[in-house]
Amino acid sequence: MNKKLIVLVLSSFLALILTSSGFGAVSARRALLRDGFVLRSIDGRLSSADNNDVWFFELASDINDENAVLKSGVKLELLPSLTLERIIADSQQRSSATFQLWGRATRYKGKNFIFPFYFLPLSKIAESQPETTQTPKPQEDISPKAPPAENDILRPTINDPNDILAMPQEIIEKLRARRIESVEQPGTESSQGAESIIQQPDVNQPGQAPQQDSVLADRTALLVRQDDGRLVFVLDALGRNAPKVSLLLLPCEALELTELRQSASLEPLRFKIAGIMTKYKDQNYLLLQKATRVYSYGNFAR
Repeated sequence: MNKKLIVLVLSSFLALILTSSGFGAVSARRALLRDGFVLRSIDGRLSSADNNDVWFFELASDINDENAVLKSGVKLELLPSLTLERIIADSQQRSSATFQLWGRATRYKGKNFIFPFYFLPLSKIAESQPETTQTPKPQEDISPKAPPAENDILRPTINDPNDILAMPQEIIEKLRARRIESVEQPGTESSQGAESIIQQPDVNQPGQAPQQDSVLADRTALLVRQDDGRLVFVLDALGRNAPKVSLLLLPCEALELTELRQSASLEPLRFKIAGIMTKYKDQNYLLLQKATRVYSYGNFAR
């Protein structure tokens, strides 16, 4: 009986020590959004760190994924991507960097990140208008006027909602340039001729179709740590004469698990990977979704 009482007292004392030391408070502070949670139409503000190419999205409302709640005002780091590059360029043209964001939450080493894939600006474009001196408007003549003659042309007012909107000449020229031309090839006797389709515009040229994120699946790669400490996946050509492509890895839960597997080996491991490939400032990045270790059984040199 006395032993049971002693055990009960010691258990109560241990629970009191853990509570007073703030163990429960630390667990509450570490509540994070689950990896892969989709953020839909989240309002917030874009901000950046001083003298550093790190961008944050300050939440304007609470986010709840049924496991954790992030309060309004919390700043989440935005991962490098094509969408982030467009957000930065758009924010420089507006009076306030407020946006509505769609993205995916990731979790890495006790911290949440956002991988953005769509946004809408919530502020107007900042336009510098020249200062003009206001002149007093003449008073309107309210005297009755004679009806217009039959030969007079009635022109609609500028703000009339029934005005006919003419298409700008620049857009008409672009539409003409994108048409498919039918040209008869020399040396053929076909009366209809062969169709020659105009090539798609280069996405790297200004004014053309923007680049898009792509999916990378079932590719074998080596996990390598660079001299600056960043982890990259080097795509393995498996003996073929092909240039090596390196992909910088974005922080996520799949990357954290892959690092644990690599830490147990002294040599770089091969993985069959899948994920979302994006680009930021001419560098290739990969948001890892899955990494399965591949055993070579001595068939391929490391």
